[in-house]
Amino acid sequence: MNVQIRTKDVNLNPHTKGHIEAAIEAFKKFQLDITTVNVNIGSEKKGVSIEFDIHIAHAQPVVINQNDDNLDTAIDLAIDRASKALRRLHTKVIEKQTGSVKDLETLDA
Repeated sequence: MNVQIRTKDVNLNPHTKGHIEAAIEAFKKFQLDITTVNVNIGSEKKGVSIEFDIHIAHAQPVVINQNDDNLDTAIDLAIDRASKALRRLHTKVIEKQTGSVKDLETLDA
């Protein structure tokens, strides 16, 4: 998995960068084939914006945009939203693999 963290007009301390990298590593628990994660952090007039661009093999990319006044709050909200989106995608993949109720065999009594 390739990870790129880019900042524009924002100073990112090692603790915050480590927090982002740990969250990206936690995305592996969803067992999706994540190929690339791009994180863009930029300064805006009203605070900070963060974007997670998560590329998954054989699926559409998951893009999360979050704005907030505080950098740490924006990062935490974006991580929560990304986890929720990946969990939903994981659930769809699992349900697709299990099949439907019509495919189940009936037992003779």
